Amino acid sequence: MPTTYHTTALFLAVLGLALAPTLSTARADHHEGPADLSGKHVAFLVGEGLQDAETLMPLGFLVNRGATVTVLGVAPGYAKAYNSDVQVRIEKSVDDVSVDDFDAIVIPGGSSPSYLRKHDNVVAFARQAVEDGKVAAAICHGPQLLITAGVLEGKRATAFRSVADELREAGAEYDDVPVIRDGNIITSRIPEDIPVFCAALEEALAE
Repeated sequence: MPTTYHTTALFLAVLGLALAPTLSTARADHHEGPADLSGKHVAFLVGEGLQDAETLMPLGFLVNRGATVTVLGVAPGYAKAYNSDVQVRIEKSVDDVSVDDFDAIVIPGGSSPSYLRKHDNVVAFARQAVEDGKVAAAICHGPQLLITAGVLEGKRATAFRSVADELREAGAEYDDVPVIRDGNIITSRIPEDIPVFCAALEEALAE
């Protein structure tokens, strides 16, 4: 039977804590403790075929630090991971909210970004978020949605290696490194980059 994860405090706290040792190492040079992200509102843009760890671990990390997270998609319902039986509840359509309601958007990888980029309302939401200066964090195939939104020209970015040529065609400078922050856009490559991806997102939200 598929495992369905809703945004329960216990599960998300466990996910956030699971990242703590690695994040402590990633932040050691800065001698900083966890940021208090209370009052920050973050939208996760997900669809069918999401990557489970790239969705749930950043989500749990943010909630564990006090942020309010809303899972958005094309329509309310459930989206299944491509790499496991995990399902994530999509709470609202992007049509039901305003970009102004959020401080950041997060775009996990898997085949979810390829699905989302086919929907003009999701693309428009992502484009407006970037143009309005919201933090936009995308990992693995997540930058595909930003490519379709037309917001990566002239930006330095990374992604899963198969997306590299598409990034270049979109006018971005591709670099194969764990995390890149260029202005309000944060990108990472693979699940192993999740700790530094989360640390960069935390830093951007705390500014």
